[in-house]
Amino acid sequence: MQFNPNAYGIEVAEILALDGDGERLMPLVQGAPSMPESKAALQALARRKVLPEAALAGLYLYFSCWDDAHEIAQNVSTREGDYWHAIVHRQEPDAGNAGYWFGQVGKHPIFPELREQAAEIGVDFGPQWDPIAFIKLCERARQAPGSPVERMALETQRAEWQLLFDYCVGNRTSARANSVHLG
Repeated sequence: MQFNPNAYGIEVAEILALDGDGERLMPLVQGAPSMPESKAALQALARRKVLPEAALAGLYLYFSCWDDAHEIAQNVSTREGDYWHAIVHRQEPDAGNAGYWFGQVGKHPIFPELREQAAEIGVDFGPQWDPIAFIKLCERARQAPGSPVERMALETQRAEWQLLFDYCVGNRTSARANSVHLG
């Protein structure tokens, strides 16, 4: 999937332009927001209800506004809300809680494309995407800053974010996402 921030409208593209245009490698562990001005821009976007709440949770997560992402994700009663909730806890880091929320997600429609993209990066858990194995990889990667395993985890996390954000917006720009969308 070629990520195109302009596919989500000018407001979203302008916010993503604050830090990497959707290509930012988000940290594996929660930290301070990446851009101070991003939070105000996200709050304004939320007030205008430009995006579905699940996508908004993803934007907050992208800019490392962890508390805001968590609050929104835990209040979105869909698989996508559960998925963002799982990622938030993976970054907390709370592997057990992340695993619980991935259990609530089940098999998500982005998994086949995520598995393909992850394999291209060098993360291959076999014929299906395994979010629990990815939690474990992220745990290992956090212990090895600057290592190839950290780089693979960061790049895979970015691919996951892009695919899930795209899915939540309903854009489904990739052919694979279109073919596996279940409803």
